[in-house]
Amino acid sequence: MAEHSIDLALQGGGSHGAFTWGVLDRLLEDPDIRIGGLSGTSAGAMNAVVLSSGYGIGGRQGARESLTAFWEAIGKAGSHSLLRQTPWDALFGPWMPSGPPMLKFFDVMSRLVSPYQLNPWNINPLRDLLARHVNFDVIRDLEEPKVFVNATNVSTGHNRIFRNADISLDAVLASACLPVLFHAVEIENEAYWDGGYVANPALLPLIAESEPHDLILVQINPVERPGIPRTAHDIIDRINEISFNSSLNQELRTVALIKRLLKEEEAAGHSYNAPLFAKIDSLFLHRLEAQKEMRPLSASSKLSSGWGLISRLHDIGYQTADAWLANNRQSLGRRSTIELMDDYDNSSDDRPGRLNP
Repeated sequence: MAEHSIDLALQGGGSHGAFTWGVLDRLLEDPDIRIGGLSGTSAGAMNAVVLSSGYGIGGRQGARESLTAFWEAIGKAGSHSLLRQTPWDALFGPWMPSGPPMLKFFDVMSRLVSPYQLNPWNINPLRDLLARHVNFDVIRDLEEPKVFVNATNVSTGHNRIFRNADISLDAVLASACLPVLFHAVEIENEAYWDGGYVANPALLPLIAESEPHDLILVQINPVERPGIPRTAHDIIDRINEISFNSSLNQELRTVALIKRLLKEEEAAGHSYNAPLFAKIDSLFLHRLEAQKEMRPLSASSKLSSGWGLISRLHDIGYQTADAWLANNRQSLGRRSTIELMDDYDNSSDDRPGRLNP
Protein backbone atom coordinates (compact mmCIF):
# COMPACT_ATOMS: atom_id res chain seq x y z
CA MET A 1 0.00 0.00 0.00
CA ALA A 2 1.31 3.42 -0.97
CA GLU A 3 2.40 5.88 1.69
CA HIS A 4 0.21 8.96 2.02
CA SER A 5 1.70 12.24 3.22
CA ILE A 6 -0.71 14.50 5.06
CA ASP A 7 -0.82 17.78 6.94
CA LEU A 8 -3.00 18.13 10.02
CA ALA A 9 -4.77 21.26 11.27
CA LEU A 10 -5.75 20.80 14.92
CA GLN A 11 -8.46 22.95 16.46
CA GLY A 12 -8.39 24.06 20.08
CA GLY A 13 -11.00 23.15 22.64
CA GLY A 14 -9.62 22.55 26.13
CA SER A 15 -10.15 19.02 27.41
CA HIS A 16 -12.12 18.25 24.24
CA GLY A 17 -8.67 18.07 22.65
CA ALA A 18 -8.69 14.46 23.88
CA PHE A 19 -10.83 13.78 20.79
CA THR A 20 -7.88 14.94 18.70
CA TRP A 21 -5.58 12.68 20.73
CA GLY A 22 -7.74 9.74 19.64
CA VAL A 23 -7.57 10.84 16.00
CA LEU A 24 -3.78 11.20 16.15
CA ASP A 25 -3.42 7.86 17.92
CA ARG A 26 -5.19 6.10 15.03
CA LEU A 27 -3.29 7.97 12.31
CA LEU A 28 0.08 7.26 13.95
CA GLU A 29 -0.85 3.60 14.19
CA ASP A 30 -1.12 3.43 10.40
CA PRO A 31 2.29 2.77 8.78
CA ASP A 32 1.06 4.16 5.46
CA ILE A 33 0.29 7.61 6.87
CA ARG A 34 3.14 10.12 7.12
CA ILE A 35 2.55 13.43 8.90
CA GLY A 36 4.41 16.22 7.15
CA GLY A 37 3.10 19.22 9.08
CA LEU A 38 0.96 20.19 12.03
CA SER A 39 -0.79 23.48 12.74
CA GLY A 40 -2.40 23.78 16.14
CA THR A 41 -4.13 26.25 18.41
CA SER A 42 -4.56 25.92 22.18
CA ALA A 43 -5.23 22.22 22.90
CA GLY A 44 -4.40 21.60 19.24
CA ALA A 45 -1.00 23.23 19.79
CA MET A 46 -0.41 20.99 22.81
CA ASN A 47 -1.25 17.89 20.83
CA ALA A 48 1.05 19.08 18.05
CA VAL A 49 4.09 19.68 20.26
CA VAL A 50 3.60 16.52 22.35
CA LEU A 51 3.35 14.45 19.16
CA SER A 52 6.36 16.12 17.55
CA SER A 53 8.52 15.80 20.65
CA GLY A 54 7.68 12.11 20.97
CA TYR A 55 8.18 11.54 17.26
CA GLY A 56 11.61 13.15 17.31
CA ILE A 57 12.67 10.87 20.16
CA GLY A 58 11.01 7.57 19.24
CA GLY A 59 9.30 7.78 15.86
CA ARG A 60 5.59 7.17 15.46
CA GLN A 61 5.46 4.81 18.46
CA GLY A 62 7.25 7.42 20.56
CA ALA A 63 4.65 9.97 19.46
CA ARG A 64 1.79 7.68 20.49
CA GLU A 65 3.36 7.00 23.87
CA SER A 66 4.00 10.69 24.50
CA LEU A 67 0.40 11.61 23.70
CA THR A 68 -0.92 8.85 25.94
CA ALA A 69 1.30 9.89 28.86
CA PHE A 70 0.34 13.56 28.44
CA TRP A 71 -3.42 12.97 28.42
CA GLU A 72 -3.23 10.41 31.22
CA ALA A 73 -1.48 13.06 33.31
CA ILE A 74 -4.27 15.54 32.51
CA GLY A 75 -6.87 12.93 33.47
CA LYS A 76 -5.07 12.13 36.72
CA ALA A 77 -4.87 15.80 37.65
CA GLY A 78 -8.51 16.30 36.68
CA SER A 79 -9.62 13.43 38.88
CA HIS A 80 -8.34 15.38 41.92
CA SER A 81 -9.73 18.71 40.79
CA LEU A 82 -12.71 20.54 42.28
CA LEU A 83 -13.99 20.74 38.68
CA ARG A 84 -14.18 16.97 38.30
CA GLN A 85 -17.38 15.14 37.48
CA THR A 86 -19.23 13.85 40.54
CA PRO A 87 -20.88 10.40 40.77
CA TRP A 88 -24.24 12.18 40.65
CA ASP A 89 -23.28 13.83 37.34
CA ALA A 90 -22.06 10.52 35.95
CA LEU A 91 -25.31 8.80 36.91
CA PHE A 92 -27.52 11.28 35.08
CA GLY A 93 -25.34 11.98 32.07
CA PRO A 94 -21.76 11.00 31.29
CA TRP A 95 -21.46 13.91 28.85
CA MET A 96 -22.15 16.54 31.53
CA PRO A 97 -24.18 18.87 29.25
CA SER A 98 -24.18 21.52 31.98
CA GLY A 99 -21.27 20.33 34.10
CA PRO A 100 -20.83 19.81 37.85
CA PRO A 101 -21.84 22.65 40.23
CA MET A 102 -18.23 23.69 40.96
CA LEU A 103 -17.55 24.00 37.24
CA LYS A 104 -20.59 26.25 36.87
CA PHE A 105 -19.44 28.37 39.79
CA PHE A 106 -15.94 28.70 38.36
CA ASP A 107 -17.37 29.57 34.96
CA VAL A 108 -19.42 32.39 36.48
CA MET A 109 -16.52 33.69 38.59
CA SER A 110 -14.21 33.79 35.58
CA ARG A 111 -16.60 36.24 33.93
CA LEU A 112 -16.81 38.51 36.96
CA VAL A 113 -13.25 38.56 38.34
CA SER A 114 -10.05 39.17 36.41
CA PRO A 115 -7.39 36.43 36.52
CA TYR A 116 -5.05 39.12 37.81
CA GLN A 117 -7.30 39.27 40.88
CA LEU A 118 -8.43 35.64 41.06
CA ASN A 119 -4.95 34.25 40.35
CA PRO A 120 -2.45 37.00 41.29
CA TRP A 121 0.50 34.57 41.35
CA ASN A 122 -0.27 33.49 37.77
CA ILE A 123 -0.36 29.78 38.63
CA ASN A 124 -0.79 27.73 35.47
CA PRO A 125 -0.76 23.93 35.90
CA LEU A 126 -0.23 23.52 32.17
CA ARG A 127 3.29 24.94 32.48
CA ASP A 128 4.60 22.07 34.61
CA LEU A 129 2.64 19.51 32.60
CA LEU A 130 4.08 20.63 29.27
CA ALA A 131 7.58 20.97 30.71
CA ARG A 132 7.46 17.33 31.82
CA HIS A 133 6.08 15.90 28.60
CA VAL A 134 7.63 18.00 25.81
CA ASN A 135 11.27 18.32 24.78
CA PHE A 136 11.27 21.65 22.96
CA ASP A 137 14.90 21.27 21.88
CA VAL A 138 13.87 18.19 19.89
CA ILE A 139 11.05 20.11 18.17
CA ARG A 140 13.35 22.98 17.25
CA ASP A 141 15.74 20.56 15.52
CA LEU A 142 13.05 18.64 13.61
CA GLU A 143 12.83 18.91 9.84
CA GLU A 144 9.57 16.94 9.86
CA PRO A 145 6.90 17.30 10.93
CA LYS A 146 6.85 21.04 10.48
CA VAL A 147 5.00 22.57 13.42
CA PHE A 148 3.00 25.81 13.47
CA VAL A 149 1.64 27.21 16.74
CA ASN A 150 -0.36 30.43 16.71
CA ALA A 151 -1.24 33.02 19.35
CA THR A 152 -3.06 36.36 19.35
CA ASN A 153 -1.06 39.53 19.94
CA VAL A 154 -3.03 41.43 22.61
CA SER A 155 -1.94 44.88 21.43
CA THR A 156 -2.39 44.50 17.68
CA GLY A 157 -5.01 41.75 17.51
CA HIS A 158 -2.86 40.07 14.86
CA ASN A 159 -1.87 36.43 14.66
CA ARG A 160 1.67 35.32 15.39
CA ILE A 161 2.89 32.02 14.03
CA PHE A 162 5.59 30.18 15.96
CA ARG A 163 7.48 27.66 13.81
CA ASN A 164 9.76 24.80 14.88
CA ALA A 165 12.81 26.98 15.40
CA ASP A 166 11.05 29.39 17.78
CA ILE A 167 8.50 27.12 19.46
CA SER A 168 8.91 27.27 23.22
CA LEU A 169 6.99 26.47 26.36
CA ASP A 170 5.78 30.07 26.51
CA ALA A 171 4.66 29.96 22.87
CA VAL A 172 2.38 26.99 23.57
CA LEU A 173 1.08 28.57 26.78
CA ALA A 174 0.35 31.74 24.81
CA SER A 175 -1.59 29.76 22.23
CA ALA A 176 -3.75 28.33 25.06
CA CYS A 177 -4.06 31.49 27.13
CA LEU A 178 -7.76 32.14 27.73
CA PRO A 179 -7.76 35.72 29.04
CA VAL A 180 -10.56 35.06 31.53
CA LEU A 181 -8.44 32.37 33.21
CA PHE A 182 -4.76 33.26 32.80
CA HIS A 183 -2.47 36.27 32.66
CA ALA A 184 -1.36 37.21 29.16
CA VAL A 185 1.87 35.43 28.20
CA GLU A 186 4.74 37.81 27.42
CA ILE A 187 7.23 36.86 24.71
CA GLU A 188 9.86 39.30 23.48
CA ASN A 189 8.05 42.19 25.21
CA GLU A 190 4.75 41.39 23.52
CA ALA A 191 1.67 40.02 25.29
CA TYR A 192 -0.32 37.12 23.81
CA TRP A 193 -3.71 35.47 24.31
CA ASP A 194 -5.30 32.32 22.94
CA GLY A 195 -4.69 31.89 19.23
CA GLY A 196 -8.28 30.79 18.62
CA TYR A 197 -9.44 34.39 18.42
CA VAL A 198 -7.66 34.92 15.09
CA ALA A 199 -6.88 31.41 13.78
CA ASN A 200 -8.28 28.13 15.03
CA PRO A 201 -6.02 26.80 13.64
CA ALA A 202 -3.90 28.70 11.09
CA LEU A 203 -4.19 27.06 7.65
CA LEU A 204 -2.34 29.24 5.15
CA PRO A 205 1.18 28.92 6.65
CA LEU A 206 0.73 25.14 6.77
CA ILE A 207 -0.47 25.03 3.16
CA ALA A 208 2.34 27.27 1.94
CA GLU A 209 5.28 25.78 3.82
CA SER A 210 4.56 22.07 4.27
CA GLU A 211 5.08 19.55 1.48
CA PRO A 212 1.91 17.36 1.49
CA HIS A 213 -1.08 18.26 -0.67
CA ASP A 214 -3.63 16.57 1.58
CA LEU A 215 -4.75 18.69 4.53
CA ILE A 216 -6.94 17.09 7.19
CA LEU A 217 -8.78 19.43 9.53
CA VAL A 218 -9.52 17.92 12.94
CA GLN A 219 -12.51 19.97 14.10
CA ILE A 220 -13.66 19.91 17.72
CA ASN A 221 -16.12 22.78 18.04
CA PRO A 222 -19.62 22.04 16.72
CA VAL A 223 -20.40 24.06 13.62
CA GLU A 224 -24.16 23.82 13.92
CA ARG A 225 -26.35 23.63 17.01
CA PRO A 226 -30.10 23.45 16.33
CA GLY A 227 -32.45 25.62 18.34
CA ILE A 228 -32.12 28.98 20.06
CA PRO A 229 -30.16 29.12 23.33
CA ARG A 230 -32.32 30.78 25.97
CA THR A 231 -30.39 30.64 29.24
CA ALA A 232 -27.48 33.01 29.89
CA HIS A 233 -25.12 30.03 30.18
CA ASP A 234 -26.25 28.50 26.87
CA ILE A 235 -26.09 31.84 25.09
CA ILE A 236 -22.48 32.42 26.21
CA ASP A 237 -21.55 28.85 25.22
CA ARG A 238 -22.94 29.32 21.72
CA ILE A 239 -21.21 32.69 21.34
CA ASN A 240 -17.92 30.99 22.22
CA GLU A 241 -18.51 28.21 19.69
CA ILE A 242 -19.28 30.67 16.92
CA SER A 243 -16.31 32.87 17.83
CA PHE A 244 -13.83 30.01 17.86
CA ASN A 245 -15.10 28.69 14.53
CA SER A 246 -15.30 32.04 12.75
CA SER A 247 -11.58 32.49 12.11
CA LEU A 248 -11.35 28.97 10.68
CA ASN A 249 -14.37 29.55 8.46
CA GLN A 250 -12.81 32.77 7.18
CA GLU A 251 -9.60 30.99 6.18
CA LEU A 252 -11.59 28.24 4.47
CA ARG A 253 -13.53 30.90 2.56
CA THR A 254 -10.23 32.46 1.49
CA VAL A 255 -8.96 29.11 0.21
CA ALA A 256 -12.27 28.46 -1.59
CA LEU A 257 -12.19 31.91 -3.21
CA ILE A 258 -8.60 31.49 -4.42
CA LYS A 259 -9.42 28.04 -5.83
CA ARG A 260 -12.40 29.43 -7.74
CA LEU A 261 -10.44 32.38 -9.11
CA LEU A 262 -7.59 30.12 -10.18
CA LYS A 263 -10.06 27.95 -12.12
CA GLU A 264 -11.48 31.02 -13.82
CA GLU A 265 -8.02 32.31 -14.69
CA GLU A 266 -6.99 28.91 -16.06
CA ALA A 267 -10.13 28.80 -18.21
CA ALA A 268 -9.20 32.24 -19.53
CA GLY A 269 -5.73 31.02 -20.48
CA HIS A 270 -3.82 32.68 -17.66
CA SER A 271 -1.35 30.94 -15.34
CA TYR A 272 0.53 31.85 -12.19
CA ASN A 273 3.77 30.67 -10.67
CA ALA A 274 3.24 32.03 -7.16
CA PRO A 275 4.04 29.12 -4.77
CA LEU A 276 1.03 29.70 -2.49
CA PHE A 277 -1.38 29.80 -5.42
CA ALA A 278 0.12 26.60 -6.80
CA LYS A 279 -0.24 24.83 -3.45
CA ILE A 280 -3.84 25.95 -3.01
CA ASP A 281 -4.65 24.91 -6.57
CA SER A 282 -3.42 21.36 -5.87
CA LEU A 283 -4.78 21.19 -2.31
CA PHE A 284 -7.05 18.33 -1.24
CA LEU A 285 -9.00 19.21 1.88
CA HIS A 286 -10.54 16.77 4.35
CA ARG A 287 -12.27 16.99 7.72
CA LEU A 288 -12.45 14.67 10.72
CA GLU A 289 -15.22 15.49 13.18
CA ALA A 290 -17.86 13.88 15.36
CA GLN A 291 -20.59 16.50 15.53
CA LYS A 292 -23.23 14.12 16.85
CA GLU A 293 -21.09 12.98 19.76
CA MET A 294 -19.53 16.37 20.57
CA ARG A 295 -22.69 18.51 20.37
CA PRO A 296 -24.15 17.39 23.75
CA LEU A 297 -21.05 18.75 25.50
CA SER A 298 -21.28 22.34 26.66
CA ALA A 299 -18.46 24.75 25.93
CA SER A 300 -17.80 25.11 29.67
CA SER A 301 -17.12 21.36 29.93
CA LYS A 302 -13.84 22.08 28.15
CA LEU A 303 -12.56 23.07 31.59
CA SER A 304 -13.37 19.64 33.04
CA SER A 305 -10.61 17.04 32.74
CA GLY A 306 -11.72 13.94 34.58
CA TRP A 307 -10.38 10.69 33.14
CA GLY A 308 -13.85 9.39 32.28
CA LEU A 309 -14.41 12.28 29.89
CA ILE A 310 -10.85 12.22 28.55
CA SER A 311 -10.81 8.50 27.78
CA ARG A 312 -14.27 8.57 26.20
CA LEU A 313 -13.27 11.44 23.91
CA HIS A 314 -10.11 9.57 22.93
CA ASP A 315 -12.18 6.54 21.96
CA ILE A 316 -14.55 8.65 19.87
CA GLY A 317 -11.61 10.31 18.10
CA TYR A 318 -9.92 6.95 17.44
CA GLN A 319 -13.12 5.43 16.06
CA THR A 320 -13.84 8.52 13.96
CA ALA A 321 -10.39 8.38 12.35
CA ASP A 322 -10.65 4.62 11.83
CA ALA A 323 -13.99 4.97 10.04
CA TRP A 324 -12.71 7.91 7.99
CA LEU A 325 -9.68 5.96 6.79
CA ALA A 326 -11.84 2.98 5.88
CA ASN A 327 -14.10 5.19 3.76
CA ASN A 328 -11.69 7.79 2.38
CA ARG A 329 -8.16 6.40 2.21
CA GLN A 330 -8.46 6.07 -1.55
CA SER A 331 -9.21 9.80 -1.82
CA LEU A 332 -5.84 10.86 -0.38
CA GLY A 333 -3.71 12.39 -3.11
CA ARG A 334 -6.66 12.37 -5.51
CA ARG A 335 -9.53 14.56 -4.38
CA SER A 336 -11.02 16.53 -1.51
CA THR A 337 -13.63 14.87 0.66
CA ILE A 338 -15.40 18.08 1.68
CA GLU A 339 -17.21 20.37 -0.73
CA LEU A 340 -15.02 23.39 -0.22
CA MET A 341 -16.46 25.40 -3.10
CA ASP A 342 -20.08 24.68 -2.20
CA ASP A 343 -19.71 25.12 1.57
CA TYR A 344 -17.38 28.12 1.79
CA ASP A 345 -17.32 30.02 -1.51
CA ASN A 346 -20.35 32.18 -0.75
CA SER A 347 -19.07 35.28 -2.52
CA SER A 348 -21.48 37.56 -4.31
CA ASP A 349 -21.93 37.89 -8.06
CA ASP A 350 -19.66 40.96 -7.95
CA ARG A 351 -16.54 39.00 -8.78
CA PRO A 352 -13.16 40.51 -7.86
CA GLY A 353 -10.60 41.19 -10.53
CA ARG A 354 -7.72 39.01 -11.63
CA LEU A 355 -5.33 37.51 -9.11
CA ASN A 356 -2.05 39.33 -8.66
CA PRO A 357 0.59 37.11 -7.10
